[in-house]
Amino acid sequence: MRNPYQFIKTDAGRLLLVGDILVLVLVTLSGFASHNTLGTAGTRMLTTMLPWTVGWFLIAPWLGLFDPDIVRETRELWRPFWALALASPLAAYLRGWMIGRPSSLVFTLVMIGVSGLAMVFWRALCVWRIRRNG
Repeated sequence: MRNPYQFIKTDAGRLLLVGDILVLVLVTLSGFASHNTLGTAGTRMLTTMLPWTVGWFLIAPWLGLFDPDIVRETRELWRPFWALALASPLAAYLRGWMIGRPSSLVFTLVMIGVSGLAMVFWRALCVWRIRRNG
């Protein structure tokens, strides 16, 4: 197995890295905004964004999401969704630990759906850009 982080050393890999983080930040911001708590959230946003980012970067490389051969294939766009589905229970546990109470199952399922769809959309844009630019 190739080093799953090797692709990050390329321009396309760095684009994916930054974009993946940005997606998780935007999903977190949109969640707080949808609950009308964005203005008062402050550092509480880290209790959502940080665990999902950790979970994502623990799981995504092992599902090939930084492998250039997989990243370039539109038929592999299911992988980001499943990576978040696998990462989210760990992320929910970490979040619960950080806030001192368990995260609800509904919250975890919503995060899987919203962040998974957002990541698939972002990764589809990346596939298009990487294929266009080589």
